[in-house]
Order: sequence, then C-alpha cells, then structure tokens
Amino acid sequence: MNRLLPILWTAAALAQNPRQIIEEAQRRQRSISQTYEGTLQVIDGKNRIAEKRWRYDRIGSFGDSKAVLRFTAPAEVKGVALLVYNHKDRSSDQWMWTPALQRDRRIALQDRSTRFFGTDFSFEDLEERDVDQFEYKLLGEDAIDGHACWKLESKPVKTKSSQYTHSYFWVRKDIYAFVQVEGFKTERLARRIHYRNYQNIKNIWTARTFEVHDLSRNSRTILKLEKLDYNIPMRDDDFTLQALRRGS
Repeated sequence: MNRLLPILWTAAALAQNPRQIIEEAQRRQRSISQTYEGTLQVIDGKNRIAEKRWRYDRIGSFGDSKAVLRFTAPAEVKGVALLVYNHKDRSSDQWMWTPALQRDRRIALQDRSTRFFGTDFSFEDLEERDVDQFEYKLLGEDAIDGHACWKLESKPVKTKSSQYTHSYFWVRKDIYAFVQVEGFKTERLARRIHYRNYQNIKNIWTARTFEVHDLSRNSRTILKLEKLDYNIPMRDDDFTLQALRRGS
C-alpha cells in the first residue's frame, strides 16, 4: 500500500498546478519524429461534404520542431504544402507552396487566423503549442466522452501572437491527453477541436480522429489519421523551402 503513496501524491500535486499538467501532457507526447496520412471530410453549413487527403511529417518536438503538411488529393489541391518552424519563444514561421503558381509565400502573423486551404483548421491551429508561450489556470474538473478531465484556461504571453484571447483545455486524467480545446476571441467561442479514438502507438497515446468546428461558419472538418508512426529516421534537409518546392 505504501508504494502507491508517491504516485497518489504526484497526481495530487499535478492537479494543483495547471502548468505541470500541461508539461506532463507534453512530456508523454514527446518524440523525435512523427508521420501520418490524413483523410479529411470538410462539411459546410449546408452539410455538403468535400474530401481531401494530406501527408504530415514532423521532426523535433514542442517548440523546437519542423513540420511539412502536403495535400495528396484531390487533384485540384494536390501538392499544396505548408512548412512550419515552431519556436519556444515566439510564434511559428510558416510558408505555403502552391504548385499551380510555382511560388511559395510566407504566412504573415495577421493571416494566421484564416482557414488553411478550405479546411476548418486555421494556420495557427497547425502550429505546436509550447507550454512556455501561455499562462495557465486550473478551472476545475469535468467529464468529456465519459473520461474524467481537468479543465484549464490558457492565455498567450505578451511575446505570443494569437487570434485567441484565451482557450479552454480538457486533459484526461488517466493518460494526460487533450480531449477538447475551445478557442475564444474575447467572449465569443470561435473554434472547438475535439480529439477521440485514442490509441497507444509506441507508448504515446494518440488521438486518431480530430473534429474541428468553426462556430462562425458552422462548418466542420473531421481528420482521421492513418499509417501513423513515431521515432522513425527523417532528414533535416526535407524540412526546408527547397524541399517544399521540389515536393520532397
């Protein structure tokens, strides 16, 4: 029985410290690389459905990572790609490559709130949230999808540029994984992201389904992850503007 006391004490301590809850969630998600193929259903306010596919590759983790997201279907968006450099002390750098125009463009900070190429993800939603770029407050406890969760509030620090004035997070107590995130613009709920179908992949609990709801448009994007893997060899040279242009 005494062997359980350190575990119970640690859980109790984390429950009182919202920053430590987020740090533990990020620690459990840490990997040197990640890859998956995503299928997306974009459902507009009239329930019309458009289907897309993309491939995602990332090297590094949380505040010190690089990622490439590239559409593979349908034909009219195939090859469109986004390169993201995440930083610990500021917002990410992002560039989008459009094959039809044969040019790349840097995504300005004031444009990060816009939709990413017909999905309900904004450009900001596609960057990683490092714990140091936000201040946290524990709001209490709640249940999402039958799972006991901590509910937290986050606000960006002064050096972090964000469309969201504040966000609410629900973190599962059993596996320290995000179940839901709500982003607000002042008092208006702008976007809700719901994570479900968690699986343990190489000791990393990972949501296989994301549902993004844009409240202003009443549209949704459902992303399902396929061929998901972690900690596989990747080359840093594949996360450059030159690689983005040549379709690596």
